[in-house]
Amino acid sequence: MTADDSFGRLDDDDYPAYTMGRAAEMLNTTQGFLRAIGEARLITPLRSPGGHRRYSRYQLRIAARARELVDAGTPIEAACRIVILEDQLEEAQRIHAEHHQGLKPGSTPPAA
Repeated sequence: MTADDSFGRLDDDDYPAYTMGRAAEMLNTTQGFLRAIGEARLITPLRSPGGHRRYSRYQLRIAARARELVDAGTPIEAACRIVILEDQLEEAQRIHAEHHQGLKPGSTPPAA
């Protein structure tokens, strides 16, 4: 991989660019919090060849949302479930919008 290839990956939301320490620092949280949301299966960090956790920007956004809920008093397990459901709802809404954009103006969706 060339330097240009590596630089191009910095725009990739799924590229695991952040160490656990840096991720915790960026989120103003502890490494224990990141481990806990990993154990709750909210996010699954990739591992470096040495076994260290690496986080993507997408995972950091998910972790930040969980942190907001926990800071507001939601138990961590419930916060993780809420974030998962929010993510699923957003995906379903995106698919729904794409489906309806494919319809001709004035047409109705097919009956289920």
